[in-house]
Amino acid sequence: MIGNFIADHIKGNQFSHFDEEIQQGILLHREIDTFTDAHPIVRKSKRRLHKRYGHYGGVIIDIFYDYFLAKNWIQYSEIPLALFTSAIYKLFQNKSSELPLKSQNFINYMIEYNILYNYQFKKGIAKVLNGMNQRTKGKSQMNLAIEDLELLQSELEDDFTLFFRDLQVFTKTKLKEIKSK
Repeated sequence: MIGNFIADHIKGNQFSHFDEEIQQGILLHREIDTFTDAHPIVRKSKRRLHKRYGHYGGVIIDIFYDYFLAKNWIQYSEIPLALFTSAIYKLFQNKSSELPLKSQNFINYMIEYNILYNYQFKKGIAKVLNGMNQRTKGKSQMNLAIEDLELLQSELEDDFTLFFRDLQVFTKTKLKEIKSK
């Protein structure tokens, strides 16, 4: 869980100082990113978006897929989303001092705004998209993507459901492979 969370804040192979499970999480996160970016359903979802987003379309689809996962959480986990997110926040806080500074800062932001839990609400997604747009100084126009979610929710949710099945199979297989090395 920790390795997966910090993977985007780790450059190259600069993670040998972490314990083996964290290293495996980093590697798994990278494999999932590669799988996701190349998946035909994800590409189809990106093509559904307005052209104004350019290369930010992939980030927007990631956020939308997070929304569909949180919104439909009960289909994927027996643990209620509120309990799961609380446990994740607690885990991240306990390990925070061992993590990269960017990860530490993001943990604080996630907890302050209860990001993981609020992904299930369009209002929460709009907040994330607005924040991302601000970080790009308005270039991404990601704040407008909530309109695409409204217009395309049914199609995008169908895409997510099909993709997520494939992702679950891929992740299970890839994790076994990484652990066996």
